[in-house]
Amino acid sequence: QVQLVESGGGLVQPGGSLRLSCAASGGIFIIYDMAWYRQAPGKQRELVAAITSGGRTNYADSVKGRFTISRDNAKNTMYLQMNSLKPEDTAVYYCNADIRDRDLSRPSSDYWGQGTQVTVSS
Repeated sequence: QVQLVESGGGLVQPGGSLRLSCAASGGIFIIYDMAWYRQAPGKQRELVAAITSGGRTNYADSVKGRFTISRDNAKNTMYLQMNSLKPEDTAVYYCNADIRDRDLSRPSSDYWGQGTQVTVSS
């Protein structure tokens, strides 16, 4: 059973940094695109950053120059380094990945983690 588990969230002061991790496990054959989304209270879930299996990245305009997405394919893990955090970055951050499991009769599927809370406040 494929699952994604996020870690690294917490409370940080404005201007601070956090590093989120997303570990995929459970009968994985290959992971294609991966991404981080976030959802603030009362708002829709939005794309923060995405990365292809080859390492190509794209970012929301609101985080460009402050956040860096990366992945370690050998460890089936994705990261989000968040610097210069602002109160408006406060949200639950979700990991998303397009994964094909070892049953090759099935196409790839979209998986989500349970989310990790990031709070930026003084």
